[in-house]
Amino acid sequence: MALKLYGFPMSSPTACVMTCLAEKEVEYELVNVDLSKGEHKFPAYLAKNPFGQIPVLEDGSVTLFESRAITRYIAHKYESGTDLSRNENMEASAMVGVWLEVESKQFNPVIHTIIFEQLIKPVFYHQTPDQSIIDENLAKLVPVLDVYDTRLSYSKYLACDSFTLADLHHLPYIYYFMKTPWADMIKSRANVRAWWEDISVRPSFVKVAQLIESQV
Repeated sequence: MALKLYGFPMSSPTACVMTCLAEKEVEYELVNVDLSKGEHKFPAYLAKNPFGQIPVLEDGSVTLFESRAITRYIAHKYESGTDLSRNENMEASAMVGVWLEVESKQFNPVIHTIIFEQLIKPVFYHQTPDQSIIDENLAKLVPVLDVYDTRLSYSKYLACDSFTLADLHHLPYIYYFMKTPWADMIKSRANVRAWWEDISVRPSFVKVAQLIESQV
């Protein structure tokens, strides 16, 4: 098996890459990186990613880190499975790029902060969530979700008429967000809710979600 994915399934970036590999029907070996033991800071791992972050993908002589770079590589390299990049259509491909940028710059920093405060800090760091930080980011999330709701009122998926990387990269983060007290921010927006209900039951992500739940 040529591909090796180094990561931790409960990590959202790792879950994104696992979902992408499943969508493309690509076999790989998952090498678990134990964050609790600091394995991501061990010299052997830092040789793969000097920033000490997960995940890392090894494909023969190619070593990649940063989840969006990894999923783009997978989507472009493999013709099997779902067409996640829409390269045959210039307009659709450009829109995939646009909404990946929106996810990384507008959506992810805000929702990641909320999830970290509400779900990660109490469990992994035994610290009390800072409600002021949560409230600040919930306020920032409102206009972002409003833009999404408008976009999804005339487009079934974020980039175009089919599921792409732009949608895929939202999956783990909204999955965790739906476990917080503020899940109604998704449910109350009809178009965002319909989109989430669609993408969250894709077999690729269902398998990843089951693996995440098995590790809780």
